[in-house]
Amino acid sequence: SLPMLLLTNIIGFTSIYSKSWSEEKRGKEFYILLLILIAGVMGTFIARDLFIFFLFYEVVVIPIYIMVLIWGSASKTKAVTKEYAGMKLTIYLLVGSAFLLAGMIWMYVTAADITGVRTFDIASLAAVPYPEQFQIIVFGMMAFGFTCLLSMFPFHSWSPDGYAGAPTAVSMIHAGVLKKIGGYGLIRVGLFALPLGAKYWAPVIAVLAVGNVVYAALICLAQKDLKYVVGYSSVSHMGYVLIGVASLNLIGLNGAVANMFAHGVMSALFFSMIGYIYGSSHTRFIPDLGGLAHQMPRAASAFVVAAMASAGLPGLVSFVPEFTVFVGAFKVYPVLSVIAITGVVLGAVYVLRMVANVLFGPRKEEWDHLEDAKGVEMIPIVVLISFIVLFGIFPSWLMDMVNSGVQPIAAKLVEAMKIGGNL
Repeated sequence: SLPMLLLTNIIGFTSIYSKSWSEEKRGKEFYILLLILIAGVMGTFIARDLFIFFLFYEVVVIPIYIMVLIWGSASKTKAVTKEYAGMKLTIYLLVGSAFLLAGMIWMYVTAADITGVRTFDIASLAAVPYPEQFQIIVFGMMAFGFTCLLSMFPFHSWSPDGYAGAPTAVSMIHAGVLKKIGGYGLIRVGLFALPLGAKYWAPVIAVLAVGNVVYAALICLAQKDLKYVVGYSSVSHMGYVLIGVASLNLIGLNGAVANMFAHGVMSALFFSMIGYIYGSSHTRFIPDLGGLAHQMPRAASAFVVAAMASAGLPGLVSFVPEFTVFVGAFKVYPVLSVIAITGVVLGAVYVLRMVANVLFGPRKEEWDHLEDAKGVEMIPIVVLISFIVLFGIFPSWLMDMVNSGVQPIAAKLVEAMKIGGNL
């Protein structure tokens, strides 16, 4: 919970100062809903009770739909209205939560039958010796719910549309921390309470995760809207998280959780800068932009840092987590790991091409009226870049924090594998 809480506070704070022109209308209502959204996300990471976890998760869904509907924007490259984006996002999240609720209730009832104690406490539920067949079925249900939220291939299409339709602050929180609830729940509830179910479904998750990495990276190459590039990039990066989870070992799980943190900070910086560019130029269409580094050098520098972190540049926050994921996964899925590594190469291609087309090239006089980031607009840039660089240079600070929480779950998995047979 600790790295996810830190991430929520970082992105929640910076999202308040990352606004585009759309939030200027009905500002009071916007920030009320934004704070409810942040509180809901924090509640899911703090909750030690499964019912409270689910309650906070549902609290998150409602403000997102309202904010996309009122303050969202349509895409120039696709026939996607903000109403469609908000509805699609909400339907996917609610369908996933229906499977979660069914799995939770089944766990609660079965635990009461086995132990005679009725509780939703996660630690107590994890101590119940559920039958293997029960674990396989319920883990499948809960994994579907959590991986829908994590935008696992092929249940990912809501994610880029949702980002494109959402206002800047919501895109930051959605990509930065809301998706991470899926990965957090999969590890904290799924792996911890239902380890034999995790063992059964892990190869399926690993195969679909490679689909995330490679398919979404290829789709990125065809996008012309800045938010769609970063949206599909986010789907691709979640593939690394899922591969780490599916490895079911300490190294892979450490990499998965650290990757969630790294991607959260990096994607928040990306969406903050896209929101700033969109708020100034009123376009996210890449062919319309170009040479913006001439007019906005500070914003362009932040955009480049986010792009380099996305590409996994050594010395920035995402390098060590991605490397750790591949070390953990290679022990279990060597072929899938090699295929997934191609996603890193494709990732470098699409982010560098985006940077070149948006920031560099000849100066365009039509953008000479744009102003660079200054004053409070620098707060998200300074805070997010500080964490990207700090945890890139000192990765042990992040990895030690992650390891302390992941170790008991990995130990539970090892113990369960001894009882249920080797991997």
